Parts: sequence; structure tokens; C-alpha cells
Amino acid sequence: MKDLGPVAWPPEPIRTERLVLRESEARDRAAFIELHASPEVHTYLGGPRPRDELEREMPEVPARWPGSFVVDLDGAMIGQILLRRATGHRRPAAAGKADLGYLFLPRAWGYGYAAEACAAALGWLADTLPGEPVVLATQTANVGSMRLAAKLGFTEVERFDAWGAEQWLGRRSPVAPSG
Repeated sequence: MKDLGPVAWPPEPIRTERLVLRESEARDRAAFIELHASPEVHTYLGGPRPRDELEREMPEVPARWPGSFVVDLDGAMIGQILLRRATGHRRPAAAGKADLGYLFLPRAWGYGYAAEACAAALGWLADTLPGEPVVLATQTANVGSMRLAAKLGFTEVERFDAWGAEQWLGRRSPVAPSG
């Protein structure tokens, strides 16, 4: 995984009760375009990208890099989980830590899929890199993301202003491997 050390990528698909976290495939391209063109998804992320631009620039197999998981429900992509090293993070408390990010299509909101997928990815990370602390940043106005962060065990490190809004930085302490 990029910047997270000697991690074999891709891992075997991670299965939960309802979901599969797997590597991106060509069949996911339309869902990636929908995800990045969605005004709802990008309300707190600086706004969506134009669909025609995404159609031109999106590779045949999007987001196929270490740390990027497609969240699959019944054979279709509903979201993406990202785990990467926060090497260029503006906040000293986050710099160098593993960083969790997530995006879900609006039709998948409200069913607990984000919590289930993020918990599975964090479990994989704890097994793969024991003792690794994880950070998560979100806008304080993003109530759903704030709730998810709390549910996943992130606690506030600091609040700061960036991109014209108050941001929240949380940290999840290392947990023992689940295996």
C-alpha cells in the first residue's frame, strides 16, 4: 500500500455480512463517475466534478491503487474506502498517520453500509499493520460523517478552519489484531 509500508496489494476481498470490499474493476467505472459527479456526495468536499470531464478523464479501471477498496453490494459498487498515509496533511497531529476516507452513493446512505465497510477496512488494517493509529478528517457540518467517526471509535484531536469551513480531525487508537 502506498506509503503504508510493505503491504501486499490487493488483499483478498474482505467480506462482511452484506458487503464485499475489493479492488476496482472496469465494471465500476460508471459508478465512480456517478460518485464523483454527485452534488450530494461532494457537498462537504468542494463540490462535484463535471460529468463530461469525468467521462473523458476516468481510466477504464478507476482507482486501482493500493489502499483503494470498492464497496460492493450484491455485485454492484455503492462506495469507496480509502486508506493512505497522511504524508502531506496540513495538521501536525495527522501527519504520517494512516488516513481513512470514504465516499458512498446517496442511494446507499442510511443503511449502515458505511459503518460496516469502514469497520471491515479498519479491521484489515489492524491485522495488516498492528499498532497503526488512524486519523479521519471531516467538516463539522457533515453530521453523518461526524456520527460515523464516533461510531468507529474516532475521538476528537482538534478542530480547525480550512476550505472556508470548520474541520474536525479525529484519531482512532491502535487496536489489537482481530485474528
